[in-house]
This record gives sequence, structure tokens and C-alpha cells, in this order.
Amino acid sequence: MPLIPYALTRPFLFGMDPEQAHELTLGSIARLQNTPAACLWAGERVSDPVTVAGLRFPNRIGLAAGLDKNGRCIDGLGAMGFGFIEVGTVTPKGQPGNPKPRMFRLPEANALINRLGFNNEGLAAFLANVQRAYSFRKAGGIVGLNIGKNAATPIEQAAQDYLTALAGVYPHADYITVNISSPNTKNLRALQGDAELAALLGQLQERKARLATEHGRQVPMFVKIAPDLDEAQVETIATTLKTLGIDGVIATNTTLSREAVKGLAHAEETGGLSGAPVFEASNRVIQQLRAALGAAFPIIGVGGVLSGADAAAKRAAGADLVQVYTGLIYRGPALVPECARALAK
Repeated sequence: MPLIPYALTRPFLFGMDPEQAHELTLGSIARLQNTPAACLWAGERVSDPVTVAGLRFPNRIGLAAGLDKNGRCIDGLGAMGFGFIEVGTVTPKGQPGNPKPRMFRLPEANALINRLGFNNEGLAAFLANVQRAYSFRKAGGIVGLNIGKNAATPIEQAAQDYLTALAGVYPHADYITVNISSPNTKNLRALQGDAELAALLGQLQERKARLATEHGRQVPMFVKIAPDLDEAQVETIATTLKTLGIDGVIATNTTLSREAVKGLAHAEETGGLSGAPVFEASNRVIQQLRAALGAAFPIIGVGGVLSGADAAAKRAAGADLVQVYTGLIYRGPALVPECARALAK
């Protein structure tokens, strides 16, 4: 159990601008991780080992990418009890992202809207941070590195950014995620189209095969997709993933839909909506993927997990592993072991 209950700190954090609160929290964790002060937020790591995509995960609950974009807090966040941590999205060059304000809370819906836009310090700084992390991996934790393209790179040249990022992260990743589903980088979701997806992933698979030979190790590659896809689009993506031998899929990213939050303050802000309103859409995509991909294909489920029961529902929908992000902001560190225990059952 964390030494300080989140119920005491949440009112203070929720009294701040969301991005300010985010940076304050991450800055504190970065400074205090791997010190005795980590007991302030540390939690039990539930033992529920499982092998997915050739990797042995200590348990089935992970942190989704986007919370720690620069990979500064792997050890500190891992101390909450996660079996795996995914950091990024990182782009080859550092970039500031979209103009502020760009993050909004919708507490009545247990939701967030963000239009951050892959704000990060770039590949070199990201990899330096990843290499500094040690205690989480030493305890068996799995680290995923999530890659994207720079906003200034034309969509026609996106593959080069992904290839650069893939080569950079490959030696340091337990698995790699190709993010083609953020709604906050112009035209990025166009890469989910049939021909575009096949072209991009084909090039990445070729480079990955060379990197595996060069480094003497196989690193699984996942693709993260959007919830705003119809059944035919999900079917097409599933076929492409199988045909090209992709190792796994993450479902899903944030949604552009506002159906579940109509009338709420900030509901009309542009950006991706996350949290409870994405839960059903994410589960629908997971179910469709599982039906299309078969029982053995690795699926990580994410979207709207705010309780152990939500995590179990993701598993029932067909996910092998489950990630949280917005739920952690609303529920705090206690959510992690709660979900891990529910998944262990």
C-alpha cells in the first residue's frame, strides 16, 4: 500500500491545470525513484507470470504509453506494481507538441481530453533515460518503447521516421510499439489504411529482421490502433498484421467520438478522449480482433480501465494483457494491484 493515500493528494492535483499536475507528478517521481521516498506511492507487485509474444511478464497489468513520454520514470512508475511499463511516444527529433492548453479533465465522466501531439525531447534523450532505469527490469519488469513520426515530417515520408526510431530503440526495448493511431498528429491515422499500413509495416518488418541479426536478439513489435474503426477496417488491419507476421496489437488509443460526454465542460475541445467513455469501444475492437486473429495472437487491451472489474472485462473481451493510463489519474496507484489481482483470478 502507498504510504500516502491518493485520496489526500488528488484534490491538490485536481486543483491545478492538468498538464501542470502531470509534470509536477512526473518530476517528483523522477527525483525520488530508487530512494526510500518511493514508499510514498509504491504498491505490491502481484505475482501472476504469463508469457506473451515470447516475453515473460510478471503480471498482466501495464502502463500505457503517453504518461511518461520521455521515459524518465520507469523505475518509479514500476514500483506501483506494474508487470510492464510502456514509455513514449518518442519521435526521432524532439518537438514541443501542440499549443497549450492541451489537456482537459472531464471528472463527471472519469475522462480526459488531450491534444498534446507527441511532445517529447527526442530519441537521444529518451534512450539516455531508458538506459538509466535499472530496478524495474532487475525485478523482472518488461519495458515497451513506443515510436512515432515527427509532426513536421510529411505523411508520405513517415516511414523514414519510424525506421529511424525503430533502429534507435531496438537494442533497448523488450518490445516496440508502432503508434499510428494518435489523433493529435495531422494525418497520422491515415497510416491505418489498407495500402498505407501494409507499406509501412512491410518496411519495418524488413528493418526489424536486419536489426535482429545485428543485435542477436528478437524484439517483438506491436501496432497500436484506434477505437474509431468499423468492423471492416478492423478486419483489414487484422489481415495485414497476420500476413506480415506482426507480433501483436494494442487496442486501443483515444477516441474522437464525443457521444458519451455531450454537454460536459470541455467536451468540445479537440483531441483524443480517454478514460471511461472509451471502455466499450475499446472492448468492441478487442473482441473483433480476437475473432479475426485467433486465440494465439497477442492483444494488449487498453481504454477506460478504472477498476479491477474493468481489467477483467478487457481480458474477457480477448486481451492477453491490459494497460491503464487515465484510470491511474482518477484512482491513483492502488488501481494497479487491484487490476493485477483481478486479472490473476
